Formats: sequence, C-alpha cells, structure tokens
Amino acid sequence: MKSAWIILSALVVGMLLGIGVEMVSVDWGTASLPYIETVGILWLNALKMTIIPLIVALLITGITATADAARAGKLAGRAVAIFIGANILAGLMTLLVLPMLLSAFPMSAAAAEGLRHGLGGPTETVPSPSFADFILGLIPTNPISAAANTSILPLIVFTTIFAFAIGRIGTAERATLSGFFKALGDAMLVVIGWVLALAPIGVFALGYALAVKAGVAAFGGLLHYVLMLSAIGVCTIILGLLLATFVVGVPLPRFVRAMVPTFAVALSTQSSLASLPAMLRASADLGVDPKKADIVLPLAVALFRFTSPAMNLAVVVYVAWLFNIELTPWEMAIGLAVALAAALSSVSLPGSISFVTSIAPIAVSMGVPVAPLGLLVAVETFPDIFRTLGNVVGDVAATKYAADGIEDNAPPAGETP
Repeated sequence: MKSAWIILSALVVGMLLGIGVEMVSVDWGTASLPYIETVGILWLNALKMTIIPLIVALLITGITATADAARAGKLAGRAVAIFIGANILAGLMTLLVLPMLLSAFPMSAAAAEGLRHGLGGPTETVPSPSFADFILGLIPTNPISAAANTSILPLIVFTTIFAFAIGRIGTAERATLSGFFKALGDAMLVVIGWVLALAPIGVFALGYALAVKAGVAAFGGLLHYVLMLSAIGVCTIILGLLLATFVVGVPLPRFVRAMVPTFAVALSTQSSLASLPAMLRASADLGVDPKKADIVLPLAVALFRFTSPAMNLAVVVYVAWLFNIELTPWEMAIGLAVALAAALSSVSLPGSISFVTSIAPIAVSMGVPVAPLGLLVAVETFPDIFRTLGNVVGDVAATKYAADGIEDNAPPAGETP
C-alpha cells in the first residue's frame, strides 16, 4: 500500500511539474523532454524485458498447479472447475460490458488525443490477418524463434501444449520441470521487484513527459481510465453477488450480512490473503462445513482471483480502445485464455508487481502496446479496492458452492464406518 501511494505521488508530482514548466516556457518543456523522457523509457524497457520469460513461466506453472490441485481430491477438483468457470464468466462480462461503457461515456476528444500522444503507442494501423493466416500462424515451426520475434500467440500455443505434456510424464520428471519453471518465474519476479523499486523515478519521468505532451488534458484522461476500470470492478462484484444468489442459492441479504466483517478487512488491507480468517468465519455463518472450508478457501486464495480476468482484460481493452486498435474475436479469445492462465498462476504480491505480471502478457498476446502500463500502474491504487472486494465475494461464494456439491460421506456419530 505504501509503495503504491509513493508511485502515485511520483506520477502527480511529475505531471504537475511538467504542466508548470509548459506554463512558464514551452521551449523549456520541449528542451527538457528528451532527457527526462529517456529515463522513463529506460525504466519501461527494463520492465518489458521480463515479459517473454514471464509468459512461459506463468503459463506452465499455472496449468501444472491447477492440474495438480484438481488431482488432489474430489472437493479440490470441483473447486478448481468452479474457479475456472467463474473466471471465464467474469472475463466474458468485461468483453461485453466495457465496450458499451466506453460508448456510453466516451472520453473528450482533447483528453483522448492528449493521452494517446503522451502515452505513446502504434503510429499506424496493422491490417488484421485473414482467418487462414491466423490459424496457420498459431503453430510455430520454431518456438525459440517465436519468442525472439515476440510472436506471442504461437509461443502461447506451444507453451500450453508443453505444460499439458508435463502433466502426463512421471512424478519425478514432472516435479523437476515444474520446479524449473517456477524458479524461472520467481527469478523474473525478483527482477521485476528490482525494476519496480525504481518505479517512482520512472513514473515521475513518464508523468512529466505525459504532461509536457498532453497538458492538463492528461489528468482528465487518467481520471476517465480510473472510472472505467472501477466501473468494471463494481460490475464484477455485482456478478459475484448474483452468482451467490441465483447459482449458489444463498439469499442476498444473508450473504451480505455474513460478508460484512470480511469487507471491512478487505477494505483496510486490500489483500485477499489477509482476509482469509474473516472469510472462514463468513463461510461458517453461511453453513459451510469447516472441514471443507479449510480445504477450499486456502485453495481459492492461492488459485482463484475472481476479478483478475475481468479487470486485467479491461485494462488491455481500454488501451486498445484509446489507440483505436480493433480487436478481433480471435484476439479477444486468446486474451481471455491468457488472462485465465495469469489469474490461476498469480501469487500474493504487491499490486504494482501483480499488475505488470498479469496484464503485460495479455496485452502482448492481443497485440496491444505495453508501454502505457508503466503509467497506468501508478493509478491502480483506486481500482485495486474493487479487485479485493470482488475477490473475497468470489472466494466465499465458490467455497459455499463447492462444499454444497460434495456429499459428506462420514458415518453418523456412534456408527462404525
């Protein structure tokens, strides 16, 4: 939380300084831009260099961890299936709702142009491939070359097939390969941690450059982004409550009453892990067998982030909309698949780190520029509130649904099994 506010403060200070310099002298702003912006671009490049290894490591560890959890028992397998189904629903909701919100509440032309100019991005429209070219391009003849050329879709296809193949080999060999890619992912997270330690400097430089290029309109653009992403967060919470009511079968007033202490912890900590004790109490209040809750809820905290596919896709779809990038149904389907894998393989990390590790692979897979993430991470503090609230709603609802669907085979008291 502290680092998030420091990064946000660096953005605000950088933008205010850039606007102030522009007001005093346009020439000063123009002269200083190449020097200060270069610092921000160097920081962005350091962030982007981890994306390819992260995509491979997260996909493999996510798929193998999910498969291992599903094999752990009937209750765990049912829980994992519920997690995946709920995440798919949440992602589909974003792909349907966000374009409607952007159409109903568009950004002003001045703010949009200023934000595009300040954030940077594609300067020309790349024609979409034909269906035949798209299908043929999915299978890489050389996965190493695909990674080197940032051909993300073929790389994802190969990595997914490879991850499922790991699940079919011997236990010792599977553990060796899974451990290797987990170590690779952990190493990349360390590198990202180092890079994000310099985030206040990089974000300050990028904020200054954005303000010099876009002026006061940049503030309006960032506010529009925060409101749209927060709206998707609210929609995801509403979806979770609807699923709890109509699918799980818990009356809405009862569910909300049981969740009030959990909401308080989630708001104060913005951490699903810190909310685990309160979620266990809420599950008990909803009639979940404590033995089952002790299995499903920790699994949910580890694997299930109900809001992640919805809100991570929202970031990428928003950036695509801002830069007038037309997303094909195939690109959205790939983005949803990568968002699902990223959500399942995420670990409990500070928001700024998980923002990059979860969203950058989605953006690259959908052909959307990654550079804007360097600035958008600075305003993630506000949407992150809705992420945590939605996650705890999803965790408890999924736990109740998973537990209710498994019969307790224990014999009655006093009866010999």
